[in-house]
Amino acid sequence: MSFPSFAPVSPGRLRRQLRIILTSLLAWLLLVLALPAHADLMLYPTRIVFEKNQRAAQIELINNGSKPATYRIALVNRRMTETGQFEVADTPAPDERFANDMLRFSPRQVTLQPGTVQTVRVMLRKPAELAEGEYRSHLQFDKLPDVEGSTSIEHQGQAEKGIGIVLNALVGASVPVIVRHGAASAKVSLGHLALQREDAQHPVLKLQFEREGGSSVYGDLSVTFTPRGGKPQTVGEVGGIAVYTPNRVRHAALQLQVPAGLTLAHGTLDVTYRDRPEAGGTLLAQANLELP
Repeated sequence: MSFPSFAPVSPGRLRRQLRIILTSLLAWLLLVLALPAHADLMLYPTRIVFEKNQRAAQIELINNGSKPATYRIALVNRRMTETGQFEVADTPAPDERFANDMLRFSPRQVTLQPGTVQTVRVMLRKPAELAEGEYRSHLQFDKLPDVEGSTSIEHQGQAEKGIGIVLNALVGASVPVIVRHGAASAKVSLGHLALQREDAQHPVLKLQFEREGGSSVYGDLSVTFTPRGGKPQTVGEVGGIAVYTPNRVRHAALQLQVPAGLTLAHGTLDVTYRDRPEAGGTLLAQANLELP
């Protein structure tokens, strides 16, 4: 009996093959799990939180486009307004703490070929006499103009499904990097619910987040409608809503999606705000609105 013979594979070639396989697998996972920061750029995770003794973290970038892309990376300080928009913060306001002085990252510029993945490592070094509290800065990914000289226009508005990560239409994205030192906790409540009905199929629910404590809150919002004597139906969802320190209040407006044949009348709108699934999905706040 004869057996087929196989040529030996050199260790270097084997490592290259394994690297290709692992890169392809990571790219597929990012496509499934990551939040698209731009049509050509995907990031995972979309926020970093340093707690307790954690000293290092990383972000994976993937070029989902068809052309090479170069991104310059920098730490910036941003301030959230009561409407959820971000603005540049040159100096800290009272009770506002920035994390940029205690953070380091590498690399500072990356060029991604189509379909490739790059890891950006973030390191934390706390000073000896750091006061307790929550500190935050943002890791900014700026897309550099390509050889054709395209320009960049930054957009700091709301994402398509609501409120969350800062999106830059032609630039890239900024990812919040949060450092929690010492005992930090927060409570949040929902209030001032009001329904605007200018569009019967897409009414808008307005509400207010009210935060207390020394840390920010971050979670997913869900809205259900239960007609009297009927079963609840989901009419609105939005993921990744944050209220950052030192803000106490955040105003939001959510466009509802009403199924055909359903009228938002003679029932109850129930609104829940929960930790994201990866954080356990704990209920953070809830409120309801009775509709005549």
